Amino acid sequence: MGRRLTTGLVLALAGGLGGLWARGQEAAADPSAAPRAIVADYDGIIHPIAAEFFDQTIAHADTTGAAVTVIVLRTPGGLLESTRSIVSRMIAARTPVVVYVGPSGARAASAGFIIALAADVAAMAPGTHIGAAHPVSAGGEQINETLTRKAAEDAAAYARTLAEARGRNVTLAAEAVTASRAFTDHEARSASPPLVDLVARDLDDLLLQLDGRRITRFDGRTARLRTSGAAIERLAMTRRQRFLSAIAHPQIAYLLLTLGMLGLTVELWNPGAILPGVAGGLCLLLAFFAFQVLPVNTIGLLLIAFGLGLLLLELKLPSFGILGIGGTVSLLIGSLMITNQVPGIAVGLGVVVPAVLALAGILLVLGRLALAAQRRPAVTGAEGMVGERGTALTAVGPGRDGQVQVHGEIWRATSAAPLQPGDAIRVTRVEGLTLAVEPAASEGEDR
Repeated sequence: MGRRLTTGLVLALAGGLGGLWARGQEAAADPSAAPRAIVADYDGIIHPIAAEFFDQTIAHADTTGAAVTVIVLRTPGGLLESTRSIVSRMIAARTPVVVYVGPSGARAASAGFIIALAADVAAMAPGTHIGAAHPVSAGGEQINETLTRKAAEDAAAYARTLAEARGRNVTLAAEAVTASRAFTDHEARSASPPLVDLVARDLDDLLLQLDGRRITRFDGRTARLRTSGAAIERLAMTRRQRFLSAIAHPQIAYLLLTLGMLGLTVELWNPGAILPGVAGGLCLLLAFFAFQVLPVNTIGLLLIAFGLGLLLLELKLPSFGILGIGGTVSLLIGSLMITNQVPGIAVGLGVVVPAVLALAGILLVLGRLALAAQRRPAVTGAEGMVGERGTALTAVGPGRDGQVQVHGEIWRATSAAPLQPGDAIRVTRVEGLTLAVEPAASEGEDR
């Protein structure tokens, strides 16, 4: 009896699941069901955070059964490794991926061009451009001609592979890498074969042109897009991704580095201030995170550290300004070298020069003030009493305590030398509420 009951439950459950699967298949095959388009807007540098966002977008489209994934792209370029990660994810996507360079006036340069080549459908808005994908050393340093040619040929072969698989212009794709060529929307569309598939005014126009279009996936399978009346679902970066992406901007990272060095320096000159040290340490940690994401030149970082050291030495050694000038120049050169020279990624002079001058000026001014304060004799507390002059009010001598007046206050006093009332005295040390005094030298003797 128990076995028959168990068997019946299993059969009923299997039947229910089968019915749900069948209804899901019917809904998927139902042509009257409204299609959905997943739209993600990305404007920024291509780095690991961008790759994470692209992967998240494509995964969402795949798991929700969307008809198409549209990535609205605006980028000056970025890291090749992150670009390869994005391209690999696009190729493996179950949902067709459309890369749309827009709106008008936008660009998809360097890494953005490679991403557009890899899309199932590449589209541009009027007045946009793509290309200029010549590789640059990730450290920003100059490399010899042989290595430069090898890097360019490797990137060009990658571009040719993607263009050939997508049926796009292989020659122009290679020239965008080897000759840094860029193409307007008209040039890219009118080439034979074209570099891009569509030119669309906006997202609505793009979905209208995509409807009914037959595409060939990277593995050779064909599919027909159905986007007429598609419900648009927009995806945005999470708060964490937006925060990390903002930090990874070269100018923000450089400013964080500058503020971090300044904060720690102020804390060293004024121990116990706490706030400059905490803020400086936090800024430095955030800057180091950003430099893990961005291409950074190690020599540039060393020059910045060297310049900071020279500025600190200027405060200690009489160099007549030579160390200060050298430190400022070192900071300036290191700051310009810190990121590579891909357009849109390098830290510009408009940020570097004011930051370097402000950092050097603040360090020198605050440092000199701190040193002057440290060398100034104490004026408060027990230390401030030592060396002060006063007058004996009673007789004071060996084995005989008395009273003296210092700063208008009456103190108990001891002295190794005999003193008479009215004698000028000088404080040598403070022992609790008792002053140890000695006869004060006359003004002439003091000189």
